[in-house]
Amino acid sequence: MISLVRRAAALCALGAALTACGTSGAGQTPRPAPSAPAPSPSASRTPTLAPGPAGLTPVFEHGPRTDGTKDGTKDGTQDGKTVALTFDADMTADQGPRAAAGERFDNPPLIATLRRLKVPATVFMTGRWAEEYPDEARSIGRDPQFEIANHSYSHYAYTDDCYGLPTVAKADMRSDLERAYAAFEKAGVPNPMPYFRFPGGCYDDTALKELSATGVTAVQWDVVSGDAFATDADAVTRQVLDGVRPGSVVVMHCTRSAAPVTEEVVRAVVPELRRQGYRFVKVSQLIGAANGRA
Repeated sequence: MISLVRRAAALCALGAALTACGTSGAGQTPRPAPSAPAPSPSASRTPTLAPGPAGLTPVFEHGPRTDGTKDGTKDGTQDGKTVALTFDADMTADQGPRAAAGERFDNPPLIATLRRLKVPATVFMTGRWAEEYPDEARSIGRDPQFEIANHSYSHYAYTDDCYGLPTVAKADMRSDLERAYAAFEKAGVPNPMPYFRFPGGCYDDTALKELSATGVTAVQWDVVSGDAFATDADAVTRQVLDGVRPGSVVVMHCTRSAAPVTEEVVRAVVPELRRQGYRFVKVSQLIGAANGRA
């Protein structure tokens, strides 16, 4: 299991690079988080978690720790051990000039590799990323192999002291989340998921309370890949393989300039985890399994 020190180091590197990036600006008219179609025709809604204590936004970190068998029979996780690869598509409000100058905050080769290897994945996207790359956002969102979830509008933290990230004011937390959904809608992304990943992974009860009315499930992780600003693909690969357990959620990045080795890591990790008997699923499938649904 990856230590908390290694987790903090990976997040700190990402946060430090984004510290001076952007402002959220005035939001559009707030809209509630959407209810997306369920991944299975047998379910009427996308799997979400029930509200936490006192109605707080629920937090999901990993799926069932099972190998898919229970007393000799198959359980709700279906065949084999499951793992969800997730990718944060980060971009902040003032990075447009850097993109115009040639910096790449997208990663088409990574998406192409996931498609070639037939790996389902969940992309946690900022609204600003969807505005910068609407064609890519729409292509990912319309591909049934993927699902798009919310990573805020401009990667501002929802707590103070979050690896140096600027912060969203308490009164603006809900509108920041909703502004990202509005950006997805404008880009033509159909049915983004009602899942939210806090920038930097930082949250507290205040943030959970402020977002409770949106109906989202907050999605964290239990495996930090360490791909943010990494240049050694082998080291990142080892970190992922050492950390994965049945039901794991792995956090990686879909931003070429900030995570240049991620595509190479995926090419190494996927066949090895498959050799170990893992089956790749989306976050919605892990949450469904946690709810006792396939």
